[in-house]
Amino acid sequence: MFNSEQNHWFVRKVIFWRAAASVAWSVLLLPVTTALFAFLSRFSLFHPIQWISESFSLLYGSYVIFSLVLLCGVVLVVGVFNLEYYTVVPSVPCTKIALLGKVLHPQQSVHSLVHSMMGIMVTWCAATMIGGRYWILAAPCSEEEGVTGQKMCLNEYYLFFLLAGAFMGYSYSLLGVVRNMNYVSFQTIQQCKYLRFKGMLPQVVRYSAVQSLYSVRNYCLFYFFFGYIPRAWICTTLNVHEDSSLHRLDTVSGLLDFRLLYHLWLSGTFLLLTWHITLLLFRIFITEAYSFPVQSSFSEDVSQCLPKVLSEKQPLILKFLALQDLFLLSQQSLSRRMEVFSLSQPGGHPHNWNAICKECLSLLSDLSQRLVEYQEVVASNGRARPLSSHSDQRSTSSETLVTSGTEEQLQTPQQSIGLKTPSSVFLRSTSLGLHTPMTAPFTPRQESPFSSSSVNRFVGNVDPSSPWYGSVQSPHVMRRGPKLWTASTGSPPGSSLPPSPTTIPSPVPAAQKPGLFSLWLQNRQEQLPEASSQALFADSQAHIWALEGLSNLVAASYKEDRFGVVQTMLPSILSTMLLLQEAVDKHFKLPHASSKPVRSTCCLEDSTFKTLRFALRAALKTAMYRITVTFGEHLHSVQMSAEHRKRLQQFMEYKE
Repeated sequence: MFNSEQNHWFVRKVIFWRAAASVAWSVLLLPVTTALFAFLSRFSLFHPIQWISESFSLLYGSYVIFSLVLLCGVVLVVGVFNLEYYTVVPSVPCTKIALLGKVLHPQQSVHSLVHSMMGIMVTWCAATMIGGRYWILAAPCSEEEGVTGQKMCLNEYYLFFLLAGAFMGYSYSLLGVVRNMNYVSFQTIQQCKYLRFKGMLPQVVRYSAVQSLYSVRNYCLFYFFFGYIPRAWICTTLNVHEDSSLHRLDTVSGLLDFRLLYHLWLSGTFLLLTWHITLLLFRIFITEAYSFPVQSSFSEDVSQCLPKVLSEKQPLILKFLALQDLFLLSQQSLSRRMEVFSLSQPGGHPHNWNAICKECLSLLSDLSQRLVEYQEVVASNGRARPLSSHSDQRSTSSETLVTSGTEEQLQTPQQSIGLKTPSSVFLRSTSLGLHTPMTAPFTPRQESPFSSSSVNRFVGNVDPSSPWYGSVQSPHVMRRGPKLWTASTGSPPGSSLPPSPTTIPSPVPAAQKPGLFSLWLQNRQEQLPEASSQALFADSQAHIWALEGLSNLVAASYKEDRFGVVQTMLPSILSTMLLLQEAVDKHFKLPHASSKPVRSTCCLEDSTFKTLRFALRAALKTAMYRITVTFGEHLHSVQMSAEHRKRLQQFMEYKE
């Protein structure tokens, strides 16, 4: 996003400054968290006076000041990565292969590598502030070893700390992509930045402490089995010896050092808390409401007005903030609503209303079409299968059945329906130069780098008579293959044609059972129904705002629209909403769509996208009731189809 959209006026004037403000506040809070870490690292229950005096003297040391400077650089890099990787439309992998592709993506590999290096830097600063046995990598060997003082031995505690930082940095990056930590959601209730940060800070501290505990557990297990590898490599590279007078840390006795585990857990909490605060502040600043002017008297500012901004395809954050502003405008600002209902001078045309209404209806129509296409694919194949975005049609397959002694061929065409991913709603013009967010399709495309020709060869070469052939993936469901009459079996009953004497029956090939790798790959490509439904509604926050904003404007026009500009579009608005209502109702009749997933209670693991389909259904019904309650019996004079009028009557009678 950062490379392709940095020249956009909104990114330059708003997004960059908001991201810079979030990093600045993170840097200002860094001395507070560092001082707290210094106090807790020297904690002594039986010597409180000495503990407090040593902690204060430590804060004024040169090592702590240098560590603060280094940590400021780390926070800056974390802020840059937050700006680079954030998205308002989450990437929901619908298959295990798609999830593996996200983890192994080159951009994600760079992200993991950089965060591992930054984890080493943070734990180095933590080890420097703790001091003691974590001070240096190599120290003179103890005299008990019987060697001279010039020999240097490895300080395994120091190495243990640095490797823990790399492990925690990689874990942070890995959990970020698995749990969609780069997803930025918008709050339903508007709060000022200070109150949001104050309310979420205790949750962030608790979450960082718990995650650090899990990371320490996983790292100790990792070091127990593989710790000898980096230790031997460091000893060989630096030409240092191992101190046999101390317990090795890849043993049970070495790891059962509660002081070591406490310092490791505290350092991990400090690392994660610093990064999580930076992420939290970035989310708070980036999702702050922005007020766009409805109209402008200067031609150079027209591109920054709300009707024009709503039609923008990129960046997506601009689209979402514009729809959020439309929602707030329709509820709270009478003066701005009057600008929407106003007529242009000269000419007397409702350009503002037409542009806003057209864009909202386009969004809702695209979602309706997407739902219909998804239902058709599920109905034809039993699940959403991989569909290539560059192909228009799929090869047709036929099944031949023999009934009543006659040969009959039934052609069953399976047309490819181009399912739209959530980001494609905002990219109806297929421009190859536009950069879209990493929104995972329903399944990996055939041209995906994770779906090579060799892999396709393993999956594709399956015998037609095999139970693994076709869209039915269950080995318990057998397709009936073609049964042709030949000379060996005689002519069909009732046929006047004599059997051909020269026809030799061809042997029927045995069904070839696919190999283990083919079965494993097909199992990994199986659709996860719940995930496919989540991916289908991943961008529904935009549609919710469009519904709320449009319905609020229509309801307000009953008293505020002096020129009747809304009434001209009322049939289209009602028809579009009723079509969407029908598509949503059909989707919720699918077995997997009605199950409500458990939302995460942590503010950082944002899982609001998992329940967006339920919020959309509620917003759609609310919008319809808002219009029907406002206009009442006047809606009988609106022209619409008989089916839509019947559905509208259900809302007017409060039966929906």
